[in-house]
Amino acid sequence: MLLISIINKQMRKTKQKELIEEEVKKLDSFFTAEELFKRVNQKDKKIGIATVYRFLRNLKKKEKLHSYLCNRKIVYSKEENNHCHFVCQKCGEIKHFDVKSLDFLKIKESICHFQIDVHGTCKKCLKK
Repeated sequence: MLLISIINKQMRKTKQKELIEEEVKKLDSFFTAEELFKRVNQKDKKIGIATVYRFLRNLKKKEKLHSYLCNRKIVYSKEENNHCHFVCQKCGEIKHFDVKSLDFLKIKESICHFQIDVHGTCKKCLKK
């Protein structure tokens, strides 16, 4: 009986979950849990940040959402976007850049998405 109760609770569709889901559908780029929380909290003050985190964790488990680390924060994407940074070792500036494929690695696995951090010296610091 307890197992059925747990399964029903996980599958239960609440108004809060529906609102969070609607807001996620509206997002078309990377977002943080805090950004999503601000959006849903404007529409329903009863929704807590913990509810948003649980919802995002469940979407990730179902592979409907992807996560990346950006500036020491977890960012989410609905798409299988790749997330790449160039980090200047002198000034600390972080720039995003695109890498379309990792075919050159000759990996036999199926890659969903990837994140790369490249460290070096930016153009501004090279001129100094």
